[in-house]
Amino acid sequence: MKISALLTSAGINIGLCALFLSLYSVLRKQPGNVSVYFGRRLAQEHSRYRDSFILERFVPSPSWIVKACQYKEEEILSIAGLDAVVFLRLVVFSIRIFSIAAVVCVFGILPLNYFGQDTMHHGNIPSESLDAFTIGNVKVRSPWLWVHCLALYIITFSACMLLYCEYKSIGRMRLVYFTRSLPNPSHFTVLVRGIPKSTEEPFTDTVKNFFTKYHGSSYLSHQMVYRVGKVQKIMTNVEKVYKKFVHLKDTAFDQRHGPPIYRCGLCGGTSNTFQLYRNESDLSVKKSDLGHFHPNTEEKECAAAFVFFRTRYAANVASQVLQTSNPMLWVTDLAPEPHDVYWSNLWLPYRQLWIRRIGTLLASIVFMFLFLVPVTFVQGLSQLDQLQQVFPFLKGILKKTFVSQLVTGYLPSVILQLFLYTVPPTMMLFSALEGPISHSGRKKSACLKVLYFTIWNVFFVNVLSGSVISQLSVISSPKEIPTQLAKAVPSQATFFITYVLTSGWASLSSEVMQLFSLIWNFFKKYIFGWKDDPTSVPSFPYHTEVPRVLLFGLLGFTCSVLAPLILPFLLVYFLLGYAVYRNQILNVYCSKYETGGLMWPTMHNTTIFSLVLAQIIALGVFGIKESSVAAGFTIVLVILTLLFNEYCRQRFHPVFKSFSAQDLIEMDSEDEQNGRMEEIYQQLHPAYCQFPPHTQDVCDVEVEGSSEADRDSSRGVENDFSHPTLPGLPVSRLRRAVSLLSVLINLQNGRLLK
Repeated sequence: MKISALLTSAGINIGLCALFLSLYSVLRKQPGNVSVYFGRRLAQEHSRYRDSFILERFVPSPSWIVKACQYKEEEILSIAGLDAVVFLRLVVFSIRIFSIAAVVCVFGILPLNYFGQDTMHHGNIPSESLDAFTIGNVKVRSPWLWVHCLALYIITFSACMLLYCEYKSIGRMRLVYFTRSLPNPSHFTVLVRGIPKSTEEPFTDTVKNFFTKYHGSSYLSHQMVYRVGKVQKIMTNVEKVYKKFVHLKDTAFDQRHGPPIYRCGLCGGTSNTFQLYRNESDLSVKKSDLGHFHPNTEEKECAAAFVFFRTRYAANVASQVLQTSNPMLWVTDLAPEPHDVYWSNLWLPYRQLWIRRIGTLLASIVFMFLFLVPVTFVQGLSQLDQLQQVFPFLKGILKKTFVSQLVTGYLPSVILQLFLYTVPPTMMLFSALEGPISHSGRKKSACLKVLYFTIWNVFFVNVLSGSVISQLSVISSPKEIPTQLAKAVPSQATFFITYVLTSGWASLSSEVMQLFSLIWNFFKKYIFGWKDDPTSVPSFPYHTEVPRVLLFGLLGFTCSVLAPLILPFLLVYFLLGYAVYRNQILNVYCSKYETGGLMWPTMHNTTIFSLVLAQIIALGVFGIKESSVAAGFTIVLVILTLLFNEYCRQRFHPVFKSFSAQDLIEMDSEDEQNGRMEEIYQQLHPAYCQFPPHTQDVCDVEVEGSSEADRDSSRGVENDFSHPTLPGLPVSRLRRAVSLLSVLINLQNGRLLK
């Protein structure tokens, strides 16, 4: 690829970024887009915006960047939680390390690469090949290769110092987050799975007898998990419907006006068949026993339960020790936070989970190899001579300068990015099938899968299929892999630069634009006539953004010494990402689940992997260039980096796996002295109630104007669910849930849910 092709790609992406950011600065000021760009604040504050015309709303401005950067870390911690702070720390770390790398490599390495051949005559820079700026242009046995080794030392030591400071700081923040937070029911609760089935007693008696016998002094009570499946989904939907009713009551109506007439969003017709009540006193609510539902048959109980302990220390000890000599029975783990519980997976047999993990692992590997097809196709586009051989009829078109620059400089990374959009939802599905017990655990598992996938397919497959597979057999000799990578990475650095432009700059601009949400908001408001729902605010997509940032870090480390031209583009990406991610975390996304910064060890280990990989590739390059001194010092650097990682693993990682007995006992003692223990005990059972008790208030809502046919149909449904072939199901709850669903259908047909 020539400089002109790179400039073409850069120009297109800079134009798209400027367009998207300008549109965002205008669209965020429009009252109709409040739910798109201020979803978190809307859910928290229920703000109202006027529809009056203001000229300033239609003028692009960078004020949103200034506002996003004004917040301090403590404010972000209180607003979005520790996970958001840890993610922003990763972005800040990337800015710091690649600022150092850019200064060292652009001013120290880039001139040496460009003038590396004594006999080479350079022409006009735009017509120069990008290979002239890589280490491949340095002649064999060059006396200047020690400068590349010195630059690698500077980057590695700087990265290790920054990583040490971040690991220490985040570990301290995690400890403060745990010790100074309000009493959390999950600290006193243990999830028990693999409960042995007895023919003499139900599961609940088995759990009580076991923990009374072996944990009698610390055992408080327990709560069984019920195998309800579809019923649980229905009740979860009922809870969401209740929130929608509350939102409609609070925001949809003006008390000063009379009964409104609703218009159909498609044809403009009116409907006054149904009328929503404005006050809670207007609702005819029959108090039922839904919140006190207790199954009365053993078949509904599954081999899992939440066991409550009197102290945090006792719960942690019980969660870590092996309960019996059979590790497949009485398996204990600390329970996730109540709103983080993944109820659909709790009833899965524990013996089945290892099969699920192997199955999802094999499915992920198969999906990874199937993805080789589009990646190989993309790399074929970047090789213009190979493309002309495969498609001879394109020779005339590809001879045109602009077309060749567009095909080689912009099109490959765009096509690859489009294919990569299918990866996160696929990995999220695989992670759900693994059987995680929490939503945050599912997202963390999906994050790891996406990370491995992107590193393999974006880096290794692109490198090997792009330049090595046509010359060498990649798997013929594993000992030659460093040499093969050393030959391949410099030649593929040009593709990685365009990938940073397309997947980095453009993805940030599309992220801040929220294009899909913007289109959906338009259809929702102006086509279907629905109103904003503050309860439907999305959570931050860590499973897509963390792998993307770590991948760009890997590209920066591996190409910093070999092809330093990538560093300015990466630095711009991280600077723009710092402003964009802060803005999205503060305004758009809502923190639904909190892990206490558990993603940082993954971020740290991936950064160390990137450093070691960069050193191994540099070692292969120094071997090809026959510089024994530089190669010897690089081997020492690899060993020092691995020792540093082992020290961090021994010093800091245990804090992210468990909490110390000292902290747990001190927290328990403080609560006992302040008399808070009884209050905490009373919160445990309601916190882990499988059926949300507040949904009972909407299960018998009567809506004015409901027809006799509707009531007859609901009675028919009740009779259906009373069929004797459905024993053991919570029939009363199903009846009320189905009745509410029929009411919602009527409301939907009447266009009342705006």
